[in-house]
Amino acid sequence: MDDSGIKKQNWDVKETELFLEILKELDMKKCLDGRKIKMDPEMDSQLKVGFIGAGNMAFGIAKGILSGNVLPVNVKVSAPSSRNLGRFQELGIAVTHSNIEVICGSDVVFVAVKPHLVPLVLNEISQHVTDRHIIVSVAAGVTLATLEELLPENSVAIRLMPNLPCVVQEGALLFARGSHAKQEDGALLRSLLHRCGLVEEGPEAWIDIHTGVSGSGVAFVYLFAEALAEGAVKMGMPSALAHSIASQTVLGAGRLLRDSGKHPAQLRSEVCTPGGTTIYGLHTLEQGGLRASTMSAVESATERARELGRKSAAGSRK
Repeated sequence: MDDSGIKKQNWDVKETELFLEILKELDMKKCLDGRKIKMDPEMDSQLKVGFIGAGNMAFGIAKGILSGNVLPVNVKVSAPSSRNLGRFQELGIAVTHSNIEVICGSDVVFVAVKPHLVPLVLNEISQHVTDRHIIVSVAAGVTLATLEELLPENSVAIRLMPNLPCVVQEGALLFARGSHAKQEDGALLRSLLHRCGLVEEGPEAWIDIHTGVSGSGVAFVYLFAEALAEGAVKMGMPSALAHSIASQTVLGAGRLLRDSGKHPAQLRSEVCTPGGTTIYGLHTLEQGGLRASTMSAVESATERARELGRKSAAGSRK
């Protein structure tokens, strides 16, 4: 290799070292189109998070993100009344009655109000939404098209459906990105919510289905647990003990189903023995139409979520 080749090679090394030093000094929180994105969970501590609405879903998500890297001082919640704000204050979260205050002081804003209130809330905050914001709606049935219609042009909107077990960090959450939300925005949301439970992304068409199977499905499971306990009481077991055993049975069965990776039918067959107690009980459940009733319940809840979406879209156009 001649001298010019050696010099060129040395220059490349020096150039690379200089480039790396420059990268270290860059503010990596600012990139792409100017919005702040944070792919590293360790950077979540810098994120400003707001909640408009102080119901159970907001509380569950707030507890989940605080168990991660988000600091209470960087979270703020607004609600029209003080009824539900006390539990947020107990977590060290600032509260207010001003939705404008929340939007102006946050990077990610969860809109966690009843579906019919979404147009009112978004109309109120719309002029304060900028390209640094990610607006996450957890309102059942409110479509991304409705959200984007109510927000300023090119706003980043994400539709999220959590469920109540987020409160104990065992939630099932599904989100869909709007037309202006990039992959990095989804990655940021996933990083933010990862302590809330299972977090998945999918097409918007799945969100209403998720509402039926998981959002409402939690109540279906509670009804089944209640029926299990009442059956035990009928057969002579004390009520408190029956409900304790029923809840543990549901918890254990769910964990085994999740962790084993087996199909529910396979696990069910492993419990059954020929001529045993379980197959007799399952026969009774099938005679009562449990399977068909459960499928119909998911269908009904899904259709209701879609109906709410149509109503919300109609309301936003008025």
